[in-house]
Amino acid sequence: MIKLTDFLAFPEPAEAKIKFNMNAGDITKPAWDLLLNDSNDWLTMNRWKTKQANNNLGKAGYLLTFAQYYPYGPEYFIFGGLYKIQRIQPEVFETAGYNLTLKPQYQDYIKRLIIKLKQPIGRNIYCRRYKNIQEGMLDPEVYELAPDTKLGNFTGYQNVSLQQKDLQTIWKNNEPSWKQALSYVKGVYVVTDISNCRLYIGSASGNSDGIWQRWSAYANPKHLTGGNKEFERVLKEDGITHITDNFRYSIIEIFDTKTKEETVLSRENYWKMVFNTQNSLLGMNRN
Repeated sequence: MIKLTDFLAFPEPAEAKIKFNMNAGDITKPAWDLLLNDSNDWLTMNRWKTKQANNNLGKAGYLLTFAQYYPYGPEYFIFGGLYKIQRIQPEVFETAGYNLTLKPQYQDYIKRLIIKLKQPIGRNIYCRRYKNIQEGMLDPEVYELAPDTKLGNFTGYQNVSLQQKDLQTIWKNNEPSWKQALSYVKGVYVVTDISNCRLYIGSASGNSDGIWQRWSAYANPKHLTGGNKEFERVLKEDGITHITDNFRYSIIEIFDTKTKEETVLSRENYWKMVFNTQNSLLGMNRN
């Protein structure tokens, strides 16, 4: 067992606190989802100040943040960064009461370091002093250090919403649960450019490796367009960062691998009509 305080050794332990986040006061907004997607809500939930002093940062100068890593279970948490704390004056409550500045120490471990607590905690937010964290019921140990950003196991076709960088990570690491799930089905999918809300409807209708094969063409950093003419235009005019920062991949409909190609293509055309994606103002389908 490697104790958390041995792995993230802090020179002045009395000056730091650790916050374990489960959700943002809403079970539909898990802390891990907010951290994974770099949502502003992730920082807000760590800056929040209540009239219940146990959840506040007090006089601490630094904060180590964690989000419950629910793909593994309630006692697992993943690292979200070390922050310098600045208290907002005059004092406010039930709002963001602190300014947090991300420090360079341990940045390489963000979204990679997973710890395991001795037992689950029962609050949405649980804040404790760093110097005492190995005492009592928590006693966190280092459970895993992933080689890259941890995405977790595949959680269902209806839940797929991948940023381009996450798609690249899954493809590069051949994430087994993702590869198996996406190879097992044909399907109709949508690519959303979140900068302008334009949609592209596509399909994986061939006989080998289903959606996995098609999305691998988008994930390859040497291409990113999968041969799509509109994506190639975006790449040429707006640059590679436009795709990596703005393209998001989701699944609309899935089919057994034995489904005939013409059936899948027919459903692709149906969804193009529904979302009017052949209209250049709304979509990115050229045909």
